[in-house]
Amino acid sequence: MAVVSVYNMQGAQVGEMELSDSIFGVAINEHLVKMAVTNQLANNRQGTQKAKTRAEVSGGGRKPWKQKGTGHARQGSIRAPQWKGGGVVFAPVPRDYSFKMNKKEKRAALFSALTSRVQESKFIVLDELVLDEIKTKKFVEVMNNLNVSKALVVLDQNDKNVILSAANVPTVKTAQTNTINVYDILKYDTVVATKAAVAAIEEVYNG
Repeated sequence: MAVVSVYNMQGAQVGEMELSDSIFGVAINEHLVKMAVTNQLANNRQGTQKAKTRAEVSGGGRKPWKQKGTGHARQGSIRAPQWKGGGVVFAPVPRDYSFKMNKKEKRAALFSALTSRVQESKFIVLDELVLDEIKTKKFVEVMNNLNVSKALVVLDQNDKNVILSAANVPTVKTAQTNTINVYDILKYDTVVATKAAVAAIEEVYNG
């Protein structure tokens, strides 16, 4: 099993914690990780772009001038793409970009992302993360004590004080154990998780 240090909010090491190999020590599958990131980004796309083709723009019911004898190039309709106000060639239409991944694939990708953070020593475990009040300054102090700037902070419960204190820090995102995803784990340089959050993750996926 992988063993990581456990720190307190002052940045001092207060112990060690063993991590489950079935989650934090798997063989990294880069293909599934890439697929999971693509899946999340594709599912977030609105796909609402729309432009009119020559069949949809108004006007152009008749030939603008006769075929020959005018000195102009032949034209069949003012709805043609080369005309101002004409239709768009291969115009985009609303579409759904989302696609599905199997449950086992999603899990394998998530475990691979978590394992990569552990192997790169970018997985920090806190004994607890408790703030008495909503105060961004105090939250930033904790991150500075851990020598962390761009981080995904994983909590085991909906802690209002911590979540709202972190909301104004643009380089930090908070998440609960049931909302973590591959994209966020890879987007942020470091994953900071409480002991309770790690235990909750292991309970969910090993249970």
